[in-house]
Amino acid sequence: MVNALRSRWARLPRDARDTFFMLGLIAWTVAPHLARLPVGVGLLCAAVLAWRAVLAWRDAALPGRWPLLAVLLLAAGLTWWDQHTLLGREAGITLLVVLMALKTLELRARRDALVVFFLGFFLVLTQFLYSQSLLSAAAMLLSVWGWLTALTLAHMPAGRPPLREAAGTALRAALLGLPVMLALFLLFPRIPPLWSMPDDGARTGLSDHLRLGDVAELAQDDSVALRLRFEGAPPPLSQLYLRGPVLSRYDGQSWQADPWPRRAPTPQPVAASLAPAAGLGYEMTLEPLRIAWLPLLDYATTPPRAEPPLDGLRAPDDDSLQWRLRSPLGERTRLSAVAAPARPQGGVLSRWDRLQLTSLPPGRHPRTRAWARALAAQPGLLHADARTLAQAVLHHLREDGYAYTLSPGPYEGDAIDEFWMDRKLGFCEHYASAFVVVMRSLGVPARIVTGYQGADPAPMDGYWVVRQSNAHAWAEYWQDGLGWLRADPTAAVAPDRILRSTALRPAPGLVMGTLDSMSPGLRLQLRRWLETWDNRWNQWVLGYGRQQQFQLLRDWGWPEVDAAALARLLVLSLSGLGLAGAAWAWWDGRRQAPWPRLQRRLARRLARWDVAVTPADSPAALAQRLAERHGEAVAPMVAALQALQRQRYAPGPATATLSTWWRTFQAAERRCASPRRP
Repeated sequence: MVNALRSRWARLPRDARDTFFMLGLIAWTVAPHLARLPVGVGLLCAAVLAWRAVLAWRDAALPGRWPLLAVLLLAAGLTWWDQHTLLGREAGITLLVVLMALKTLELRARRDALVVFFLGFFLVLTQFLYSQSLLSAAAMLLSVWGWLTALTLAHMPAGRPPLREAAGTALRAALLGLPVMLALFLLFPRIPPLWSMPDDGARTGLSDHLRLGDVAELAQDDSVALRLRFEGAPPPLSQLYLRGPVLSRYDGQSWQADPWPRRAPTPQPVAASLAPAAGLGYEMTLEPLRIAWLPLLDYATTPPRAEPPLDGLRAPDDDSLQWRLRSPLGERTRLSAVAAPARPQGGVLSRWDRLQLTSLPPGRHPRTRAWARALAAQPGLLHADARTLAQAVLHHLREDGYAYTLSPGPYEGDAIDEFWMDRKLGFCEHYASAFVVVMRSLGVPARIVTGYQGADPAPMDGYWVVRQSNAHAWAEYWQDGLGWLRADPTAAVAPDRILRSTALRPAPGLVMGTLDSMSPGLRLQLRRWLETWDNRWNQWVLGYGRQQQFQLLRDWGWPEVDAAALARLLVLSLSGLGLAGAAWAWWDGRRQAPWPRLQRRLARRLARWDVAVTPADSPAALAQRLAERHGEAVAPMVAALQALQRQRYAPGPATATLSTWWRTFQAAERRCASPRRP
């Protein structure tokens, strides 16, 4: 069967062969978009490409205009049904895929093929609107090579050039342009984009509100949230808290961040002397976010530095130490920051702030609030301060049979009462929410802090990887004289989650489970390897900016490092490459084709044997003339010339190159007697 298909493929006309190559190339280019296309549109495009393949295999006629119009209207209807519009990024890319698939049914001239080629190049570009990872770049680089090969084939109309030859020509052409591409990448000034596509930011990530179950869903996402590299010794994983939104407004069902920052507490004279010690410097590579908060390492009291500067970065003007942006980060960002080893302490809360941070919705959580009143009535806690009460609540969590689970099941009715008094099963969000409710019931100001806690157990390529599965929620309560203190009730129930950053993981799927059964740890090794190279790609290529350009000029010994020097070096580099290209074009124009060059060398060699050669002589004529002149003494040379005749004019592909034949001819000449001089 395989041999029959191979034989049929070899007998296909060139048009059919090139069409199959182009259809495979279209499928490869469109494949990354299939997960984002409407299911109906994806199936429709696959059916159109299969239809075109059948027509090429059978050498049948292409369909008329009306069937194509019907398919186009159907695709537009499916796009409208899914996107509710025919404008915008998603709808535009969907229609672009459909139009390219339909255009394959109109390949009646080379002009139509060129339209498909350039649609393919544009579709390659659209992939980077969604992903700029190393794997995406490698896949699209292969697509570009394929489209260059197809374009090369379109400019080779005669004969049946092999695909390998066209691919080699396309690769050589791309390599010739590589120096210009590198010069532009290294030296072209980095300027802000003049336009941008609307983006909804990250698909997963922290949010500025919390309902029971939100963080548990996020913890099942094992994708990278950010990477950290410390200037000194990294802190223990148990102290690696990255602070995100602070949630203090509660309506009985969900927690919300304050839309307006509260006024910072009035500092006390005693606390003014408690200046923080030198901080810990670190570099962060942050993936796109869906919130306008920066999850910085606790405690960030100085603004982070980024290149280019973060748009609309607002320093915290209250006691929450939240760093906010004007809009969510829509692209990968690298920044450097400093974290204080401890939170600045001291201050007093105003009466209004204390009232807001101890309030609970009327009629909600009656059993939990009654339990809190009973706790406060115990002899040792009648006049206890906030820290003592918090320790008593944490002791209750450790000793009363609470369990930490990623899938506690749905809580119906009063979720806090059911969790705290009955089921005692939950995730970090359950413990943080219940802890804050209990502390507020005790009259202690408290709030929830969301962010990330911990990282992978070992760094990768010098970077500590924080994943979405490290999403966490903890609590803060107010202690008079000290200020806000962190309390992590999850650590009381599941210390491994905090001390060793051992997060719960959902059960692996079929593919991942099979990999784990074949080789335990293979899945993690593959993931670490891919993420290491993806991080290097992010740092060296995607993260290459103005500071890296200036550092490159310093390494090259450039006297003055500024934007003008960068522009001068770019002009000099492009001018030098232009002169080199002009010199190569002049030299290439003076070169001769291989066959005339061989004829000239052969004429000089046969002149030694007293045989005249003219440009019109074929190798068979030269062999006959040589045999008539010298007889059997030059039989090897005659045989070599006859072989050249067959290689040059026989049907089918050449068995050897002309340079190989010339070496064979030289060996044959050495076996012959010395030429007789006239």
